Amino acid sequence: MTAPLSLDAYRITEEPYYRPAGDEVAVFEAAWRERLPVMLKGPTGCGKTRFIEHMAWRLGVPLVTIACHEDMTASDLVGRYLIDETGTVWHDGPLTVAVRHGAICYLDEVVEARQDTTVVIHPLTDARRVLPIEKHNELVRAHADFQLVVSYNPGYQSAIKDLKESTKQRFCAIGFDYPAHEAEAAIVAEEAGVALDVASQLVAIAERSRNLGGQGLAEGASTRMLVHTGRLVAQGLPLAQAVDTAIVMPVTDEPDVRAALAAAVEACLP
Repeated sequence: MTAPLSLDAYRITEEPYYRPAGDEVAVFEAAWRERLPVMLKGPTGCGKTRFIEHMAWRLGVPLVTIACHEDMTASDLVGRYLIDETGTVWHDGPLTVAVRHGAICYLDEVVEARQDTTVVIHPLTDARRVLPIEKHNELVRAHADFQLVVSYNPGYQSAIKDLKESTKQRFCAIGFDYPAHEAEAAIVAEEAGVALDVASQLVAIAERSRNLGGQGLAEGASTRMLVHTGRLVAQGLPLAQAVDTAIVMPVTDEPDVRAALAAAVEACLP
């Protein structure tokens, strides 16, 4: 017996704000029409998740999001037997839900998952479009509206955490980066509810922090961090304190790097 499930909870009913930086919307729509698997590549907090939320809303398709982590097993994706008051019941995992009922399945930061777990997606990324469920003795053929999307941060590549070439080459890829200054300021102003000049100051701070990359700082302040900072400012927190709280403190624990970042921030503040 399989537990019933509805996709209503996965539908995005209000348009998520997204400002295109190039032709990514047209590229994704073309991939969607062919149901090709897509990889979104770019640094943390640059808008990959917001983009796929916007595209799911735009296309009118449910979005099943899975936050990948190193302890995630294939059963977490595919499903497992559980016991309830009626007895032993099979519960589809989130990937199976998307495959069976027709949704975009978004594996967020797929590189965080174990490689022996991610291989379960391989039969879904070629002409077969099937999901074998060995524990349930079932071969699930993908619904016509199913599409697989993953996000990937190339900046975190290492010998231990990287995607196999056999996995990478199954996807089309769309590259993301932090927007140009004016565009990023407009996004922060809209999302955080602050004046454009304040948003522009925050972007200037982020740009200086990103220039510290490779000098003890893995990555600079993301657009997401700027929105968090702007929201603190909108709640009445002084700009300098908001920046320290939402950018300087979270981005590094190294005293020397934090001091260099604080100096870069101070140069941007009035």
